[in-house]
Amino acid sequence: MSFVHKKGMTIGDVFNYSAIVLISVISLFPFLYVFSVSFTDPDAYVPLKYYLFPEKWSLAAYEYILSTNSFMNALKSTVYVTVVGTILNVICSFTMAYGLTKKTMPGRGWILGIVIFTLVFNAGIVPNYLLIRELGLINSYWALILSALTNAWSIIVIKSFMDSLPGELEDAAKIDGANDLGVFFRIIIPLSMPAIAAFTLFFAVAHWNTYFNALIYLSDSTKWTLQVLVKTLVIDSDSNGVGAAGSVGDESVVPQETIRMASIVLSMLPILVVYPFLQKYFAKGVMLGSIKG
Repeated sequence: MSFVHKKGMTIGDVFNYSAIVLISVISLFPFLYVFSVSFTDPDAYVPLKYYLFPEKWSLAAYEYILSTNSFMNALKSTVYVTVVGTILNVICSFTMAYGLTKKTMPGRGWILGIVIFTLVFNAGIVPNYLLIRELGLINSYWALILSALTNAWSIIVIKSFMDSLPGELEDAAKIDGANDLGVFFRIIIPLSMPAIAAFTLFFAVAHWNTYFNALIYLSDSTKWTLQVLVKTLVIDSDSNGVGAAGSVGDESVVPQETIRMASIVLSMLPILVVYPFLQKYFAKGVMLGSIKG
């Protein structure tokens, strides 16, 4: 017999919720440490000391980072790849998914089979690199954009979502004289806004966090993305921090650790700011794309 509280919660529920809250609080500590160190005044910073809150607040690390050419170049590269890549991702994914919803499309079964095949198997790192090299895209932003133009999972989920839309609307539009493009832009796209918002967030986060492709395709440090620069700054012990890609900072003025933490905060801040505004569309879009009918 289970013990039930007045609000209908069992002992198991209390244990589960308490465990979730405890894990969430523990997970916040690394973020608090990063934020605290990044805002700590250089004169008050003590190495190897845990900061839950800064003893003395300062924006010196952020002012230093934003004044360096290397960080600003990385920021411009990341913004360009994210904006252009996300737009092309949405266009290609939704147009291809719409085409696959048409049972009368020639070769539909073969194309859908190829899409599902790539969901399970992929060529691997070496063939992908050789392809990018033969296309002359090494040290080009298009190496990051075209190599991630779409993916099988997104196409399948979007197709499932479009299959769930009422077919009568499309039939009525065609009776009124609309062709397939007219139906797509006037009927499908307006009804797909929750899914578009969700996948825009998916694609934007993926491009913003792109690291491995940028690491192997971009050897020119002036074209590095933020994630590659942050990796060089945080992990490479021999690096001179943000100055690794350009000007070298004076560690006696701004401690290297505060620069590292400030760069991490700046690299993840845009996603943290944008996500709350798209959260409701994100949840709704995923649910609509996962069921039919």
